[in-house]
Amino acid sequence: MADFDNNMKKYGFSFILFWGTLLFLTPQEPIPGPAITSQAAVLLDAATGTLLFDKNGDQIIPPASLAKLMTMHIALKEVAEGKAELNEVINLPRESWANNQPPRSSLMYLGAGHIVTLRELLLGLAIPSGNDAAVAVGLRFAASIDAFAERMNQEARDLGLRMTQFVEPSGVSEYNLTTAKEFAWFCREYITLHPETLREYHSVRDFEYPKAENLPPRTRLNTAIRHNSNSLLGTFDGADGLKTGYIDESGYNIALTAERNDTRFVAVILGGPNTRTRDDDGRKLLDWGFEHFKTLRPAPAPVPPRRVWKGKTDTVGAAGDEIMPFTVRIERGNNLRWETEDLTDPLIAPLAAGAQIGDFVLYDDTGELQRFPLRTLFEVEQGGFFKRLFDGIRLFFRSLKSKNS
Repeated sequence: MADFDNNMKKYGFSFILFWGTLLFLTPQEPIPGPAITSQAAVLLDAATGTLLFDKNGDQIIPPASLAKLMTMHIALKEVAEGKAELNEVINLPRESWANNQPPRSSLMYLGAGHIVTLRELLLGLAIPSGNDAAVAVGLRFAASIDAFAERMNQEARDLGLRMTQFVEPSGVSEYNLTTAKEFAWFCREYITLHPETLREYHSVRDFEYPKAENLPPRTRLNTAIRHNSNSLLGTFDGADGLKTGYIDESGYNIALTAERNDTRFVAVILGGPNTRTRDDDGRKLLDWGFEHFKTLRPAPAPVPPRRVWKGKTDTVGAAGDEIMPFTVRIERGNNLRWETEDLTDPLIAPLAAGAQIGDFVLYDDTGELQRFPLRTLFEVEQGGFFKRLFDGIRLFFRSLKSKNS
């Protein structure tokens, strides 16, 4: 329990944001979702975490090669922390060679004596979905596959994913487990933490390996071109990731993301009966999202200083809480305007910094969209005796005038 509490302190904002923003969508009659054939499907607004569609989102299903996204995440964290470099040459233990992978494995085709960088291994994970590349990356960052799986599980726990677990880094095992809802949340975090991966890895269409520089001297060159199995790349407007997967125990899985007009969605489809149905479900879900929803990122408006009575200063600055993006129906968000409402009046010192003194309300041409607390920007201490006396007299006559008007 102590570990969970510490993890929530570390990642609490993100975790609360995900579940909290499920409430941010303006209450209206629900929009019927698309007919999805696959076992489980979830659609999120990537910016806000708002859950827009959920079919069996809590059903536990093996992620298959979607697990490689967690493997990539750990490697990229190591790079970001200065513990690894994308251009470093990675040692390839015997366990990582292609001929030592399970039958029917998807492969990068690593072999004895190959000279390969971490960047190439990440491409080998993202495009041909190499199980051999997953083993090589795992053994770069842990002493054994079991130890790397524990790192994957620790990362899942840190992110608040309670149903997701891993036993190896490639996704070949049916004992890797997740849910569509949790994995969509992980994909959202992955994109947030590693936005460059969409351009550098997940939207890359083809991968050639090995090249001459990857092979030891006097080795016959037999370069193969392998294609990204995400069929939405280049065929669905805005699609730029993420990963496909298949094992018999799960069926056909896909994690998708696409962006249009400053709105990005994340979709996870698990348990498709075949690649065509899985990919069609992904297209339908993303199309439905773009047809009905968008991300709104309103710019805050300045708030005039507020009059303060009986204080050392006569005014205090005020502003709304941090304005986070939120999800709205596609028809909302036109002709935005801010208003201050329910203001504390009179505002009497002492006042603490951050004290709520009203509401900061965002309207569009249909009505209210969001309401944020309006807070003081700094502390206002109580004034001296004569300041309090003088302001008290003025407030008395002000209240009489108000009653008579």
